[in-house]
Formats: sequence, C-alpha cells, structure tokens
Amino acid sequence: MRARSEAAVLLASGGVSDLAMRFTQVALPLVILQQTGSVAATGLVGGAAGVPVLLSPWWGRRARQWVDSGARLAVVAVVTAVALAMVPAAAGLGLLTPGLLVAGGLLLGCGDALGTPGRTALLADVGDRWAPGKAVVLLTWQDGVRRVGMVVGPVLGAVAVAAGITNALLWVEAVAVLIGGLVCIGIRREGGRVGGVAPSIRGSLVGRRAVALGWVIRGTGCVTWFAFTLGLSVIGAERGRPGVYLAAGTSGYGVGALAGTLVAVHVIRRVPAVPLAAVAWAVVGLCWIGMGLWVSPEGVAILGCLSGMVVVWGIAAISAMITRSSDGADRRALLSGQSVVVNASSSAGLLVGGSIIAAVGAESTLIGAGLLTTLVAVAVGWSATTRQRHAERAAGVSG
Repeated sequence: MRARSEAAVLLASGGVSDLAMRFTQVALPLVILQQTGSVAATGLVGGAAGVPVLLSPWWGRRARQWVDSGARLAVVAVVTAVALAMVPAAAGLGLLTPGLLVAGGLLLGCGDALGTPGRTALLADVGDRWAPGKAVVLLTWQDGVRRVGMVVGPVLGAVAVAAGITNALLWVEAVAVLIGGLVCIGIRREGGRVGGVAPSIRGSLVGRRAVALGWVIRGTGCVTWFAFTLGLSVIGAERGRPGVYLAAGTSGYGVGALAGTLVAVHVIRRVPAVPLAAVAWAVVGLCWIGMGLWVSPEGVAILGCLSGMVVVWGIAAISAMITRSSDGADRRALLSGQSVVVNASSSAGLLVGGSIIAAVGAESTLIGAGLLTTLVAVAVGWSATTRQRHAERAAGVSG
C-alpha cells in the first residue's frame, strides 16, 4: 500500500533528522564558544531561529499552504540544510561571527516555521488516505519517534564530543535534514490545490473551540516548562551535583513518554479529547509540585517518568482534535498555529524563568509552576465539561 510506505518514509526521515538535531544541541554551543569566545553568542542561533516562527502567522500565511507535497517539503529541507551548514562551514574557515550566527538562525527559523507543520500536515494527509482514524495514529507515532531522539540523541552527542568529534556533528544534522527532505520527493499531495485559499490561524479556529482550549492547556504547560529544565539544573548546581538532577528528570521523562506512546492511541479512543488533555497537564503540574517537595534524583526520575507518560496522551488528544475536525488548508493553518503556541509560550517562560528562580529558588519555582499548570488545566477541563453538559441538556429539552 502506497500510503503505508509514504508514512514510513515520513516517520523515518523525520526521526533521523530529529536525532541529528539532538547531536547539534550538544555540539553547537561548544563550537560557537570555541570560535567566538563569547558565552552570550551561544544562544544567538536558537534565539534568532525563534523569531520567524513567532512571526509566521503573518508572513507564513500563504507560504505554509505551499508546503503540501513531498517535493515542496524537500525544497524547504534544502533551505534548512543550507542554514544548518552555515555554522560548521564558517567555523572550519575561521569566519564565524555573531552576524553570521543571527543570519543562519533566521534562515533556520524560516525553514522550521514551514517544514515542521508541513511535514506533520503531510503525514496526516497520508493517514487520511490510508484509513479512517490513521491520521491521529501517525501523528502520535511521530511524537513517539521524536521522544526516542530525546532520550538517545544527547547521550550519543555527548559521547561524540568526548571523542573529539564536535564540528562534524553539525554537518551530520545538515546532511540528515537534506536527505530527510529528498527522500520525500515522491510523496504526492492530497487532492487538488485550491488557488488563492490561505486561511488565517484565527479563522481556522472558528467553530473549533476544543482546539483553542487544548492550546490554552498546552501553552500553559510550555510557559512553565522552564521550571523543570532550568529548575533541575539549578538544584543540581546548588547541591554540588551538577547535571545529575536534570539528567534524572529528562531521562525519566523520556522513558515515560516512550511508554505512554505505546498506549496513547488506545487512550484517546476511549477518553474525550479536552478532558484527557486537562487531566494530562494537571498530572504534569502535580509531578512538578512533587519534584519541588521530594528533591532527590530518584524522586525526580520517578515523577519525570509519570509526567512524560501523561503528557504524550495530552498532546495526542490535541492532535486528535485537529485531525478529526479539519483537513487541507485549515489543517495546515491549525498545525502552524500549534507550532507558534508551543514556541511562543516556551520562549516566554524561558525569558522570565531565570529571574523567577533567582528570586524565589528552584524548589519554590517548581511548586508554583506546578500549581499554575494544574489550576489552568482543571479550570479549562471543568469549563469544557460543564458547557458540554449544558449543550446536551438543551438538546434533550428541544428534542
């Protein structure tokens, strides 16, 4: 079956590209620091890459609709690969400058703003051709493959760096992204292309209140995510065990996410989407509260595992809302909107996170972030459930 083989190509190529990106997360700061001698410069690529993504609802409204086939996804991959290759090429020539880092980051952000939702939408289209309900299954497995990279990638990257392979890791990602795009060239678009149709993200949300509620819950979790990553890093440093608490938390989170992926499809078939998302992030918040109270590598690992498991179900629930209620141009707009929500909220949290931790301490930050995440999730879930009950009662009376 062609749809099955196309899905395998998209999942495998995306997984390889993501794994290579994890290598770069380890190697890129080291290369930049070595070449420029500036700690501040290490964040220029990532910071600049976020700008086009955050602005994509305006400049990318038509462009995201253009990425509707494997061939066009390959074009975006070429642009992304060029952006990724700029840093190792300049480093090899001794020409790495802050200006080049910013330029490479902006170009990388443009590719990410189009390529990430484009690949996801194309995978969902392939799922629609395969069988009813397959779209959400494929998106769930796409997230699962990404979690594999999250667990394995940093370890392999650290081993490579320890062996003296640093700049080469940056080339690995550029090549992986390029190949990952080129192998998708044969994947056709779904149906015909409607000229001139480019719905806005806001317009695509009309009539899809559940998707908006899901974004509120997920966005809150992304805003408070800094408490987990930065918080555990600070706790480790303060207790004379740098990296230990963060490694325990992220490893547990990754293992839990992989386990959650195995049963996610069965869970979302049995539980309504919005309540499932609400429960998932409410549990995540409780886990962060627990980390702030039970401060030990073992406790952090156990609670990280539980949070990783349930967050997969929450993400799958939101994916189900989008794939079940939209297709074509609207689906691409919604997937782009979800990418913006995740990136914008994560960036906002990181922007203020360091100051909050410095002011109240890492443990208190974890507890406060957990409370906020849980309260928002419970409030949104309760509101959605209450509204649904009122609608059912009204329908019963009118019937």
